[in-house]
Amino acid sequence: ESRAATALDKELNIQWYIPFLAKPSSRTETKVLLLYAYNTQPLKTSNVIFSSTSAFSGYLWIPLARIISLREKLSDLKEQIEILMQSYKSFSTSVPTSSLEQSETLQISPSNKPKMSNVKVHLDEKTEEIAKRCLSEFKALLSGVPALSSPLTEIPFDVTLQSVTNLEDMFDLVNGCTIPEGSLFNWITSLLH
Repeated sequence: ESRAATALDKELNIQWYIPFLAKPSSRTETKVLLLYAYNTQPLKTSNVIFSSTSAFSGYLWIPLARIISLREKLSDLKEQIEILMQSYKSFSTSVPTSSLEQSETLQISPSNKPKMSNVKVHLDEKTEEIAKRCLSEFKALLSGVPALSSPLTEIPFDVTLQSVTNLEDMFDLVNGCTIPEGSLFNWITSLLH
């Protein structure tokens, strides 16, 4: 039982498979297989019986060119968010604080502060539009029917550096990724239903 895999929290696991034997004809584009599994309740693989309402898995065939294009766009979005965070950091450190606020700040231990990668980022108008376009394309990619997918009018999860990094990592064809419970997990799993 100590070797059994467990999922104590909700999580989504993504892996990619590029079939070598299935060569596309010259008229069709190269597709890769997105394999996914997620749980909505804690699981242990040592329990032989899984509830069909708490563990889900599936696959999607996705054009390789669209995956590469979207990963590049997500990488650009991540870079924009890092720039926004850096400018916010430099702005907040340049604002003078009273000696009382400084002494209170010194008493806060680093372990009590949220990680910068998990802090919600307030997007400027340009970055928000870039994010909406990327996420609309992401939604269309998972729906499999891009013509029927409507563009997003709002961002469906909390934008943090970590959430955008998770999205970018999702399209890492070599490593795949694990996305933990949270608003990003909820949005992606709603698309996979």
